[in-house]
Amino acid sequence: VQLVESGGGLVQAGDSLRLSCTTSGFTFDDYAIGWFRQAPGKAREGVSCISGRDSRAYYADSVKGRFTASSGNAKNTVHLQMDSLKPEDTAVYTCAAMKLYGSRCYLYYYEYAYWGKGTQVTVSS
Repeated sequence: VQLVESGGGLVQAGDSLRLSCTTSGFTFDDYAIGWFRQAPGKAREGVSCISGRDSRAYYADSVKGRFTASSGNAKNTVHLQMDSLKPEDTAVYTCAAMKLYGSRCYLYYYEYAYWGKGTQVTVSS
């Protein structure tokens, strides 16, 4: 199983970034892909998750209305479009895979069995 993030970088407040997570080694429809972030000295935070089965997405309150998760044209890829970025969005962003047993995904890190290595997002003020 592999999850590989891409698209991080350094931007200014108000700018946008699009992260991608390319997956392999599991049946995409049976999993949800979550995005988590962790800033230095802070706890890991679940940002968004999207079901591989029906592309239904869920968001943390801190990013709702600014971030959008979507499934890519390639079946095994998901994207996280991040708009109106703020300095407090600065963190390492990691995608992870959660086995779907019900109709939705969750933003609890312990639900996720497979993890990528992360990509740095830095937002300057």
